[in-house]
Amino acid sequence: MQSQTEQQSTIRRRRRPALSCRECRRRKIKCDHNKPCAQCVRHNAQCFYKPFADKDPTRRRGLQSTGGSRVRDDGSPVGSRPTTVSAASPPPTVPIPLVTPEHTPDQIPILRDILQRIQKLETLSASGSGKGNHSSPKASPEAAQGEPAQRSLTPQPLAAAQGWQSVMNNKPRDWGRSRWVGGAPEFTAIITCYSEIMGRGTGDTSYHSPEAAVLVSQAGHLLRKSKIGAKSIKVDRPAPRLNSPGVVLTLPPRETADAKARLYFAAFESTHRILHVPTFWTEYQRCWDHPDSITADLRLKVLLVIGIGSSLYDHGDVTATHRNTESVQQWICAAQTWISGPVEKDRLDITGLQIHCLTMLARQLFAIGGDTVWVSMGSLVHGAMQIGLHRDPKHLPAMPVLQAELRRRLWATILELVVQSSLDAWMPLRISLDEFNTEHPSNINDDEIEESTTVLRSHPRDRFTSTSMQLAMLDSLSTRFRVVQLLNDLQSNRSYNQFLTLTSELTSALQAYTTLFTRTNSNESNGPTPFHRNLLDYLARRFIVPLHFPYSHQARTNPMFHYSVKVSLDAALALVSPGLDDGGMFARLMAISGGLFREGIRSATAAISLELLAHVETQRRDGSLQRTSQWRDFLKQVVRDLAALSEERIRKGETNVKSHMFLSMVLAHVEAIEEDKPVEVAVARAARDSLEMSERWLSSRMMEGLGFVGHEMRAGLGGSSSSGEGGIMDEIDGFGFEGFSGEEFAWETFFADGRFG
Repeated sequence: MQSQTEQQSTIRRRRRPALSCRECRRRKIKCDHNKPCAQCVRHNAQCFYKPFADKDPTRRRGLQSTGGSRVRDDGSPVGSRPTTVSAASPPPTVPIPLVTPEHTPDQIPILRDILQRIQKLETLSASGSGKGNHSSPKASPEAAQGEPAQRSLTPQPLAAAQGWQSVMNNKPRDWGRSRWVGGAPEFTAIITCYSEIMGRGTGDTSYHSPEAAVLVSQAGHLLRKSKIGAKSIKVDRPAPRLNSPGVVLTLPPRETADAKARLYFAAFESTHRILHVPTFWTEYQRCWDHPDSITADLRLKVLLVIGIGSSLYDHGDVTATHRNTESVQQWICAAQTWISGPVEKDRLDITGLQIHCLTMLARQLFAIGGDTVWVSMGSLVHGAMQIGLHRDPKHLPAMPVLQAELRRRLWATILELVVQSSLDAWMPLRISLDEFNTEHPSNINDDEIEESTTVLRSHPRDRFTSTSMQLAMLDSLSTRFRVVQLLNDLQSNRSYNQFLTLTSELTSALQAYTTLFTRTNSNESNGPTPFHRNLLDYLARRFIVPLHFPYSHQARTNPMFHYSVKVSLDAALALVSPGLDDGGMFARLMAISGGLFREGIRSATAAISLELLAHVETQRRDGSLQRTSQWRDFLKQVVRDLAALSEERIRKGETNVKSHMFLSMVLAHVEAIEEDKPVEVAVARAARDSLEMSERWLSSRMMEGLGFVGHEMRAGLGGSSSSGEGGIMDEIDGFGFEGFSGEEFAWETFFADGRFG
């Protein structure tokens, strides 16, 4: 029998629970144990404490407790000797605790996935079937010869992405498992610099040299000032509520209202069939003839059409543009309030769904909660299904032909909004293809159908009508649905062939669009316009870039994925360089819109920047940097054009400055390699210079009276760009600034829209 002393020596002592917050432990500084602690308040960091071991059930997830002794999941006691295994038998699978004192709960799924892959590889290796395993960067001979060794073609998350994304991305949103682009090692220098600017150093000392440290400090100071400026500009913007309906819902002057309404029908109604054109113009005229007798739903419908059309209207100067935007904001908020009210019969009908669809489109165009449109889409889908839009009218009680066609068109529009918002949010679809049987609308013009129509004659598909654009989008809807489903698939058994099949289908759809426009006469009054071509191409092509994200960043180590680089880069270049733009309408749309019109450019920016950085690094390594520069120069010019677009967006209302900063850092990174200069200093200087210009743009908008919050705030924004100790943090705290160190730092924040969010 063991003595009491011997028994005590065999008992494993638990570590003393840490009392300091995580941030102080990481910085290795003294913590006062307050919530939040003084150090986190001083550094404007997110302060949180790790729960004690006996209160955290996740620490014991990999272990089971039985009668006071610790055992593994398979029943063997922890600390026991491993079972003897013969050379012919596979090694035993030993579960490893999923959470250790160094891992946060956010990292648990990542660790679990890694352990499952390790165990699978051990089993494959022991059984002699380890060819084509997941971890090998080189393809197996079987895979190269087209054999079904598809396990080697599974997208692998890079360690870099797991390291910084899971720790830094603390926003209360599920960004989806498919955001693979942040794991590309080509962006390491930029991400590290940005983390230093945000005050969230990753432990990398690359930016701790005297020159780089000064630039990083100045950039951080300017970023804080830019955020203050952005918040001050938002102060005077209309509150998102309906305070005075008599004022908010006032119709604009007739002349401008007519022009903006016509722009809506000439542009957006082509792909998003929401209204019957002759019926709307009749109602529109009634609004002007009897303004005091029109209902609230009709007034909202008319104002939303005018507001959406105003996004393409040339207001002449920046001040007029911002005033128009403020009015449209009020209309959108009024419509959202009307939609969100108690469920009544006058809202759960075709008119109510039309207003809902117009509101969803307007929110994305004017970036009003554009990143939460996916959440609102659930209510729209449910309302549509509640009145039976998911069932084809021929399966419902008899109804007029016009009403049946409106139901088909409206349902197709809702499906289009659903798939676009799901792609942007990286979230699952709100409906599946087998949950509806509504047929496609007829290929007719709106003036060919009215309330008295009893027989409908659809035109051949090669004849362009007011419904042709929607029908073309419906042809690729099934494919785009499957793209979103694949990107959000939580299973890890996806094969590369699935991605290739979907890409082929999308490419065929794009070719069909080209054929549609080639066969039709653009000179006809109802023929397609350059805006139609660009919009249709944009809405479909934007699915290709994120589809190949899981593979394009692995092509540098696995040549089998080179096709992913090519096809995603081609799509990205087409998105940022549209075709002939009649009157600059499509360019104006890209310069002011959020939502799906921002997200496509954002994905394209990431793909083009990745290719540029990878290309210059490859040339540096193989010694061809000074010999061939045509492709590199072309990509650099594209990045410059994107930076100019980002600048234009800031001038026209966007308050987010990080996209321009990111593009500037990419160019600086490339030019530093070309000139054989320190990359860290060049990237930090580019970030500082970009933020300095952006801060001036925001300050000028405040000086124009677009966001004036007092002389003291203007003076603070107009000060020196050099970093100083004290003062700026007090200024931030006094303004009610919540901080930015933990809640916003993620890859997505380089492109996040700060216009109205």
